[in-house]
Amino acid sequence: MRAEKLQLVKDLGDLMGSSAHVFMMSYQGLEVADFSELRGELAKTGAECHVIPNRLAAKAAEVAGIGGLDQFPFTRDNAMITGGEDVVSVAKALDGFAKKHDGVELKGGALRGKLLEAKDIAALAKLPSRDILYAQLLGVLEAPKRNLVGVLNAKVSSIVYVLQAYLDSKK
Repeated sequence: MRAEKLQLVKDLGDLMGSSAHVFMMSYQGLEVADFSELRGELAKTGAECHVIPNRLAAKAAEVAGIGGLDQFPFTRDNAMITGGEDVVSVAKALDGFAKKHDGVELKGGALRGKLLEAKDIAALAKLPSRDILYAQLLGVLEAPKRNLVGVLNAKVSSIVYVLQAYLDSKK
């Protein structure tokens, strides 16, 4: 392999290795404006989209320590999506874009070293965002305290109601 390709494989492998997730998609027939729209949507999530040579994708995955990525068919035009703090928002952006445009197909990828199929990425896209999950977790953690205060308040209130009823009966 030529030195330029070796360097490209190393760079792609470093890019894959530095990201918690890597998604692969084909973009056959997309126009430049559509591809720019995809990159803009991904930029909002902090992710990047790179067009990669098919022959080098599996080799770069091996450099990154992601085994098995070569099981996905690297045919047609492929792009690699990496980066972004919230993997769910990246998956939502990709899934929404794939639904709007013919010729775009999510092939799969990896999340923290585990292989994902296209259906797994679609399942990720259906999850609530990180902020919503944090809010739900906070609600679950606060519920016992809120319920305890409600129970204690009910006991005190019932004593006050009994005393008030006693005072009213004396009048």
